[in-house]
Amino acid sequence: MQSFLIFEKFQGTGNDFIMIDNRAGHFFSEARVSAWCDRHTGVGADGLILIEHDISGESDFFMRYFNADGAEASLCGNGSRCAAAFANFLHIIENQCRFRAFDGIHEAEIAEHGNAGWTVSLQMHDVAINDITVYPDGYYLNTGSPHFVIFKEDIEAIDVEKEGKQWRYDRRFAGGANVNFVTPRNDVLHVRTYERGVEAETLSCGTGVTAVSLAYALREHYPNRAREQKIVTRGGTLSVKFHKKENKFHHIYLTGKVKQVFEGKIIC
Repeated sequence: MQSFLIFEKFQGTGNDFIMIDNRAGHFFSEARVSAWCDRHTGVGADGLILIEHDISGESDFFMRYFNADGAEASLCGNGSRCAAAFANFLHIIENQCRFRAFDGIHEAEIAEHGNAGWTVSLQMHDVAINDITVYPDGYYLNTGSPHFVIFKEDIEAIDVEKEGKQWRYDRRFAGGANVNFVTPRNDVLHVRTYERGVEAETLSCGTGVTAVSLAYALREHYPNRAREQKIVTRGGTLSVKFHKKENKFHHIYLTGKVKQVFEGKIIC
C-alpha cells in the first residue's frame, strides 16, 4: 500500500513553496525534494519548507528550507514569510511568532489575514555596513543568503538567465551568490533575481530585495535614519523597512503578501 504526505502549496509574491507539517519527523532526501520540486514531473516549486519542533524550546517552531535542487539551504525571506502564514494555518501561532531558521532566531508578524491571504512582516538580522563589499560592478552582501546586487538602466533588456548564471559563479563569491539586477525609477526599485539552488530566474526573492534595498541606501548615501523602501518584482510588490545608524542597518523588516494556492498528497 502506498504511503503519502499531505502538503500545502503557498506563494509569496510569486516565490512558491511546498509546505509540509513535519512535526512527526519524516526523513527527506535531496533526491526526494528535488523530484517533488520539479515543475514537469513533480508538484513544482522554488523550494520545500518543513515546519518542525524547535528542540531548543526557544521558539514556536523550526523552519527547514530546501532549494529546488534538493539541498538544504540558507535563509529564504519569502519562504520564511510563507512559513509564518503556514504556522498560522496549522494553529501553531496566532498573529506573532518567533521561529528558528538556518541563520538563527527570527520574529514575524501577521498584519492581515483574510480571503486574499496573509500580509506577513519578517524581521531580518542586522547587517553591518563594513560587511558589504562594494565592487566597481556591484555590491556583495549577506542578508541570510549571499547576494550580488547590480544596478542597470533597464532590467527588462537583460537576459537574466544568461547573465545571472555568469555572475552566480563569479570566483569572488565563495560558494556562489544569488544575483539581483536593479533599476530605480522614482525611488521605487524594480528587481529581477537569479537564484542559486533554483538555478533560474524566480518571480521574487525576499533576501534579495532586502539586499537590494540596503545596497541602494548605501549607493545613494542615505543619512542615518529610518526608511521604507518599495520594491517591485515580477511576482508582486514588497517593502523593506530599516534603520541606518552609524555603521549598521538594523530593525530590518521584509513585508508582503502570502497566499495559499492548493492542498494535495505526495506519494512517498
